[in-house]
Amino acid sequence: MSEFTVDVEREDDGRWIGEVTDLPGVLTYGTTREEAVAKAKALAFRVLADRLDHGEDIPELHGVFAVNE
Repeated sequence: MSEFTVDVEREDDGRWIGEVTDLPGVLTYGTTREEAVAKAKALAFRVLADRLDHGEDIPELHGVFAVNE
């Protein structure tokens, strides 16, 4: 895997959800689409950094991209 995709969806209450399904637990909310994507990207990088800190393998990363559901 060389790219992660942030799946973006708008809730009925107007909040936006950003999720990286390839990284379990990477799910964020934002008041705007851009905020949800930015938070999901930041969380994805924190998860990857944590895996490195614990000696776990991580995929080579070429980018993180947002898509609408």
